[in-house]
Amino acid sequence: MKINVPFMDLKKQYGNLKDEIDNKISVLINDSAFILGSELEKFEMEFGEFCEARYSVGVSSGIDALIIALRALNIGYGDEVITTPNTFIATAEAISLAGARPVFVDINEEDYNINVNLIKEKITDRTKAIIPVHLFGQPANIRGVINIASGNNLFVVEDACQAHGATFEGKKVGTFGNVGCFSFYPAKNLGAYGDGGAVITNDEVLFRKMFSMRSHGEIKKNKHEIIGSTNRLDNLQAGILRIKLKHLKEWNNRRRYNASIYRKYLTGIKAVIPQELEGREHVYHLFVIRVKNRDKVRGELFDRGIATGIHYPTPIHLQSAYRFLGYKEGDFPVSEMVAREILSLPMFPELSENQIKYVCDSIREVIG
Repeated sequence: MKINVPFMDLKKQYGNLKDEIDNKISVLINDSAFILGSELEKFEMEFGEFCEARYSVGVSSGIDALIIALRALNIGYGDEVITTPNTFIATAEAISLAGARPVFVDINEEDYNINVNLIKEKITDRTKAIIPVHLFGQPANIRGVINIASGNNLFVVEDACQAHGATFEGKKVGTFGNVGCFSFYPAKNLGAYGDGGAVITNDEVLFRKMFSMRSHGEIKKNKHEIIGSTNRLDNLQAGILRIKLKHLKEWNNRRRYNASIYRKYLTGIKAVIPQELEGREHVYHLFVIRVKNRDKVRGELFDRGIATGIHYPTPIHLQSAYRFLGYKEGDFPVSEMVAREILSLPMFPELSENQIKYVCDSIREVIG
């Protein structure tokens, strides 16, 4: 029997929280408290506590979090920042929009994150920072990144936009580097009802600078010490995020449980299944397998009512926007191979075991 399995179901999540969210929205609209405000202040405190960071600043998106972090570290024109081509383009865009130049390093096949062993050969006298990406909810080898950065006097900005609550050696990601950056895009483990983001840090000087930069460089009203911009997280979104944050640990646990169910039903199937590496707690923003003839498999799953995604079909170094960097096909073979084979399966906390079994049975019928 055909079952429709959505890639995600935000309506179901809303249904479970409807009364509390509707009431919060009504109160905030009635108070006309839209820009900055007490909900944002409380969310910043609560999200910082969740991440085990001293400071948290709500901003307007994940990419703005990255840009603000880089600018606060005085990274700009003439500088280079090392990252991976196997991520959403926003990671590289943030480097470019800060005025610096992205320098790419290939990934590990087992976790799809930056290959720490390849970083040193890309460091030059212009290198100022490394941005490791905790992709799909799986922590990168952040300890290895920190060791290299410390030995070369480099900053570390963690792109944790897909890894809210993930841990490495028992410590939350985003707290290892100088700054951790998060996105609250609606589909994320912690998602707003629109764009949103945050930066976290344990450095008071950086905190004060980023806090000022997100709102025109103000230190107090009409007093502008630095050049900033309008990159604030809306008070309304902060109120919604406060409600959702209370459920994030439970939702992450449910995602991890769903991943274990996927593994059970995918046993023996001709596909590469996500690994959870030792010392790392994956929060499964996405559950990504690898299969041959990916596009054919995806089409047949669609015909069976199963929605899937591809994250991401073209590595950044092969995107037209970054042609000017001079990279070519073959420069990052693991990223390119992975891009041809990856397939993101439905993953959200409310996903049922029956739905997961149907997805896995369908994959077995399609690829054997």
